[in-house]
Parts: sequence; structure tokens; C-alpha cells
Amino acid sequence: MAFQKKLIAIAVSSLVLAGCTMPGQHLSLTDKQVVSSDVVEQDISSLVSVYPLTPSLLNDIRVVEPYARTNPALDVEVAQFEYIVGPSDILNITVWDHPELTIPAGSYRSAADSGNWVNADGTIFYPYIGNVHVAGKTVLQIRKEITRRLRTYVESPQVDVKLAAFRSQKVYITGEVASPGVQPVTDIPLTLLDAVNKAGGLAADADWRNISFTRNGVEEVISLYALMQRGDLSQNRLLRHGDIIHIPRNDSQKVFVMGEVNDPQTLKIDRAGMSLTEALSGVGGIKQLAADATGVFVIRGNENGEQQIASIYQLDITDPSSMVLGTEFNMQPYDIVYVTAAPIERWNRVIRQLLPTISGFNELTEGALRVRNWP
Repeated sequence: MAFQKKLIAIAVSSLVLAGCTMPGQHLSLTDKQVVSSDVVEQDISSLVSVYPLTPSLLNDIRVVEPYARTNPALDVEVAQFEYIVGPSDILNITVWDHPELTIPAGSYRSAADSGNWVNADGTIFYPYIGNVHVAGKTVLQIRKEITRRLRTYVESPQVDVKLAAFRSQKVYITGEVASPGVQPVTDIPLTLLDAVNKAGGLAADADWRNISFTRNGVEEVISLYALMQRGDLSQNRLLRHGDIIHIPRNDSQKVFVMGEVNDPQTLKIDRAGMSLTEALSGVGGIKQLAADATGVFVIRGNENGEQQIASIYQLDITDPSSMVLGTEFNMQPYDIVYVTAAPIERWNRVIRQLLPTISGFNELTEGALRVRNWP
């Protein structure tokens, strides 16, 4: 008995000494300066709320899907749209029965080459009447102005004004489209949907639910999913000079699935969205022997400014038919799906940690006894 006590003491001492030279990296805080706040932190458990997923809860948190509807305001804008002339535009001005006032286009001269260039100060020069300020005016207003001033030199002038080239106004479309770049604003109304189509459509990695639309420094988030997939025309916009459309990548559309699942990984929410059931299916389902089927959790961070840092939604899938509730729960970017371990699995983990130590101690004890009993 005394020998066994001595042996145990030797074994413990050996382990303590071995701890000083254990292989692998280890970060200890004992010799470091830990900076702590003077404010007493709340227990994190008091900052989190858990909601069991039930049919009534799903009805309360379900996001209303967009639906097909018209956009009367846009229809009025398009019907009343008139192009506003600006610097660098080219006008083509014709005075009927007065060829000396009209520069004709020929086989070697296009309408743009033979037209009247709008100068940087917004004016053009026209015979007899001199400089005419045209910037900021419509074609109709310019025609009336030139007609009024030509009456001094020409009896009953018949004036026609057309735009030969549209160069003063443009919009910008960037991001995940086939052909990002600049698109001109012409006398044909250009809508957001038109601009995306002219840019070759969306790329495969486009986040079409969070399009950034910026006008005069004010940013608005628009859903092309609602517009293109659901027919919600209220998401469409008539574009104006200087508008910026940015289609971001879907890199931020991430869902993290971890815990007792067969293939823990990060999933991307695709264009059609993702349900909780789809997220579990995407990682091969739960581990049937290790997972606690009552503990499928979705951890969702709350917006800044809210008292609680997260909301946790719990789904019990002990009965597989309850997975239908998961099909109605839509995932959001940066949701964490965590499947907890069953109690027996947590106990087995402790045993698996102890087994190497117990086995080593037994081998050490048996070896010492063999030495002692050696004849």
C-alpha cells in the first residue's frame, strides 16, 4: 500500500514537471496585463432571449413577401419625362426653306459632326442671332427661343431642333453586372430595370436583394428580387443624371452552421433565400447518435441600440415532422445555426478525455509491479 502511494506521488510529480515542457502552443493570461472595464458587465445570459419555434411565433416573425403591384408615380414620371440639354450635347437645328441656316449632314458627316455643340457655358452660336443659352432647357423651349429671335431676320421661320448626340447626362452602374460602367441618359426614359438589363444583367454572385441606389448623396436600398422575381414595380426608379446603382456581391449573405451536424460549414444564402431546414440539409443533417434533437438553435444578433444582444430561436426536431416548421423560418445574413450535443455525448467526451490518463496510469502501475515482483 505504501508502495502504491509512493508510485502515485511519483506519477503526479512527473505530470507536473512534464507540464512545463508540454508540446504545442498555449496562451496563458497569468503573466499578462488584462485590461478590464470599470463598468460591471452584465451576465450574457441576461442579454439573450430564447424563443421556441412554434406555428404562432412563425406567424409573428414571418416577413411579408413582396407581391406584384404597379407604380403609378413612375408611370406619371415617364409620361412627363423631357430631356434637359446640357454642356457637350450636340443639337441639330433646321430652319426650313433656309438652307443657309442649316448645316446638312452628308455621306462623310454624321448628324453629330454637323450639329451645334453645346459649350461649357451652356451656349451655342447660331447665325444672325449669336449666342443662345440652351443648357437646362428642353428641346421645345430651345426651338421657341430660336424661333422668337430669328423673326427679326426671317419671316415666319419654321425651326426644328433635335438632339444629335446625348453627352451631358449619364448614370453609373457598378458591381456585379456583366458590363458595369457609364450609361447615357437620352430622350428615351431610362429606368433602373432598363439600366440593369443594358449592363448585361446580374452576375452569378450578385446580391440582388440589397441594391444600393444613390441620388444626390442619399442612398436607398432597393430589392431587385422584389422587382424582377415578384413583379413589385414600386422598386423601380426613373434614373436621372448622376444616379449611381451598385450591385454588391453576396459575400455578406452568410449563415454559419456548427455543432453536432455532419459537415459544419459556412453556407451562402442564394437568390431564392434559405430556410432553416435548407441550412440543416446543406450540412448533411444532424448527427443522429450525438445531437440533441430538441436543441437546434438559431442565434441571431440584434440591431445596435437594442438592450439584448441576440435572440435565440429553438426548434425541437425529435419528431421529424416538425422540420416543416423549419421550412417556414427564413435565415438572415450572419445567423448562427447551432445543434447542441446530447447529454450522453457530453459525458462521453469527458470519458474520452480521461481514458488516455487512466490507461497510462494503469500501464505505469503494472510496469512498476512487474519490476517489484521480478525474481
